[in-house]
Amino acid sequence: MDKRIRIGAVSYLNTRPLMLGVRRSGLMDKVEVTEDFPANIAAMLLNDQVDVGLVPVAIIPHLQEAHIITDYCIGAVGEVASVGIFSEVPIEAIETLILDYQSRTSVNLARILLQEFWKKEVAIENATADYRHRIKGTTAAVVIGDRALAQHQHSKYYYDLSLAWQQHTGLPFVFAAWVSNKVLDEDFIDAFNRANAYGISHLDEVVKDIEFPHYDLKKYYSKNISYQLDAEKKAGLQLFLQKLSELPNLS
Repeated sequence: MDKRIRIGAVSYLNTRPLMLGVRRSGLMDKVEVTEDFPANIAAMLLNDQVDVGLVPVAIIPHLQEAHIITDYCIGAVGEVASVGIFSEVPIEAIETLILDYQSRTSVNLARILLQEFWKKEVAIENATADYRHRIKGTTAAVVIGDRALAQHQHSKYYYDLSLAWQQHTGLPFVFAAWVSNKVLDEDFIDAFNRANAYGISHLDEVVKDIEFPHYDLKKYYSKNISYQLDAEKKAGLQLFLQKLSELPNLS
């Protein structure tokens, strides 16, 4: 293909293994890479500013055309550590929940679990900037990504959304997948898939190049994040999208 394929990649630590493979694959002369937080990458895919993105799966129903193009994802079987509700009080005492603006998937997962799993009504606020200083008293917040890994050192209570989802449904959870908004060349898809596989098999190299004192990244990459988009994760993804379609819109 003469035209470079525009790729949107999430700028979180959990994408580093996938992007290591892409950067070493020989594909870099065929692609243009943009990195941003999940909601912005999703908007770029929706607006056709990128051709494929590692996007929060909640965007899939909003795309006119959506193709999951690899066997890899940002998923978890049990505790993910980087997506959860942080609070100074137990969940039954939470009165207000601030929603992270960086991922539609995570905040809607929190709403589903509050309704179905914890059976808890709270006042919802949408954040537009960093809001972690407001986690105090009966106000809690959904925090995701690298900031969540750091937040463990500051909040007394943490409720992991992936773990709660597994306890509620018996299935793993998929937070993000490589989704294209158009049909892409099969040779590119094959090479891109193999590049992802390469990155996942070189986790030690990823870890040694990152200075991150807040959390054990070897544990994060090998125990918390589960990158294989297998049949169980696909089942979890389909169930989430079904529940998402039944969730009322926030006013």
